[in-house]
Amino acid sequence: MKKIGVILSGCGFLDGAEIQETVLTLLAIDRAGAEAVCLAPDIAQHHVVNHLTGETAAGETRNVLAESARIARGSVTALAEANIESLDALVLPGGYGAAKNLCDFAFKGTACEVDQEVADAIQACYERGKPLGFICISPIIAAKVLGSESVELTIGNDRDTAAAIEALGAKHVDCEVWNTVVSSRGNIVSTPAYMLGPSIGEVAKGIDKLIGDIMDLL
Repeated sequence: MKKIGVILSGCGFLDGAEIQETVLTLLAIDRAGAEAVCLAPDIAQHHVVNHLTGETAAGETRNVLAESARIARGSVTALAEANIESLDALVLPGGYGAAKNLCDFAFKGTACEVDQEVADAIQACYERGKPLGFICISPIIAAKVLGSESVELTIGNDRDTAAAIEALGAKHVDCEVWNTVVSSRGNIVSTPAYMLGPSIGEVAKGIDKLIGDIMDLL
């Protein structure tokens, strides 16, 4: 059975992994006959957001690994302890956590830095020709890590984010929510998901296609 790593960034779209995108990813992997292996860096979240009010919860702290365990039903491995060699592919769901915890694009734009463990995992898979999947805002991480390879990515059609991807050296391709972009350089697949919406059903179509594309590349 193929093993697909899924790097999470917490729990909740405003400060962690987008829950619906993550669950849809895990479901699509299972339906494809593969095994999902949930991973997360053992680091503090940038901040905590009250998802009812949208306000930052002053003085509250949470851990990315512990929060990711909420979605993974406890079955999540610290990225530093993960055996990337044992994985056949790697997928990063979106959510602001991808841009706040896995990297700091939300605050620094194209001057952002990617968490070293995340960057190393992506680079290791890319160098070995293992498929990589990027969902929603997470293609910005791919652009930062692999932009020098001129990979093709999509976040849908948001002009500012697309411009940031291009500024990092990657090529942005406009894409509908139900579709994917498969890069001609490296086995990289991306889909817009909630960068476009408009519904969980439409987002599911794109994520299903992304996992299907990844399986075809294996």
